[in-house]
Amino acid sequence: MDPEEFLEDEDAPEVQDAGTEAASSPAIPGLPAGEDGWIEHKAAIRREAMRLDQFIQQLIPNCTRSIAQKIIEEGRVLINGRPGKNSAKVKHDDLLRIRPPTPPHPEPIAENIPLEIIFEDEWLAVVNKPHNMVVHPARGNWSGTLVNALRFHFPKLSGINGDYRAGIVHRLDRDTSGVILIAKEELTHSDLGILFETRKVFKEYAALTYGVLDRDSDYIEGAIMHHPKDRTKMMVTREMVGDAKEAMSYYEVAERFQGYTYVKVQPRTGRTHQIRVHLASVGCPVVADKAYTAHDRFMLSEAISGLPEAEDMPLMTRQALHAYRLRFEHPRTGKVVEFTAPLPEEFENTLAALRKHRPWRSPVAGRRI
Repeated sequence: MDPEEFLEDEDAPEVQDAGTEAASSPAIPGLPAGEDGWIEHKAAIRREAMRLDQFIQQLIPNCTRSIAQKIIEEGRVLINGRPGKNSAKVKHDDLLRIRPPTPPHPEPIAENIPLEIIFEDEWLAVVNKPHNMVVHPARGNWSGTLVNALRFHFPKLSGINGDYRAGIVHRLDRDTSGVILIAKEELTHSDLGILFETRKVFKEYAALTYGVLDRDSDYIEGAIMHHPKDRTKMMVTREMVGDAKEAMSYYEVAERFQGYTYVKVQPRTGRTHQIRVHLASVGCPVVADKAYTAHDRFMLSEAISGLPEAEDMPLMTRQALHAYRLRFEHPRTGKVVEFTAPLPEEFENTLAALRKHRPWRSPVAGRRI
């Protein structure tokens, strides 16, 4: 199971005070641990009471139902000062005290993993994250993460979120490549977090979708929540129930092909899987997005009808979603800065194949990414 499937919102700011427990276990974002290692949280529930194990599963990143139940059974969760049971009901304004499990290492190990560093100064860095890389260590992925690589390449990283999220300001899905912002010191980290929280960071993604978007540009609005039957997936909902949160994405078609669309997407909120879920909700899911299409690659035969099997080959072996651009006001210099990450080679090769073999008769005028 992909540990990042249980992460909180992708662009929610990763800002919190570092508590005693933060250096030895992955903290719950936004909830600092006290000196005794316990985290306090006041429940905010929009509907009727929720089972405690379900509530804990949604609160703690990378948490499954079984792990939530184990944490509760070990006495690590108190409701209004009393040990909770899995079936206990959590009501609005209940005070919870939680002690998350301890990871196997006291801090992430620095690993010599190649990184493309787009920019760095004394306060921050911008990195082109490769696909198939988890952002920070968590259950099932204690090594090989972006944080492990950052610890090798940068002598100093912000510790505002503890060692396991050192320097991480925001997140990208495991299989999403592209621009990601890193903080080297705490004040800059805090200021960047505020920019994300107040939606003052411009983000643009490049995506290739199945299906043809009929409008040249439009907004996709729809609250996003965990799928009730598959907790590794999200879904659009019309009702504000459960953990549903309002979400909005703006898109501009860059190029159309027969059966496919190359599109630029600007998420105006930062929900988990937001772009992937929003595009799927309008009938144009991201190419090779296994979670929402059941396909994990794009083959040459999908571009060329009747291609002999012996000549077939994979063009795209990851989801066709790339964080292309970030623009924001540098918190220390006050200058507006913009950074881009070029499209990965397999993304470019797939577009080239579609342009050659599935051209659209009336392409959209305008720039290409």
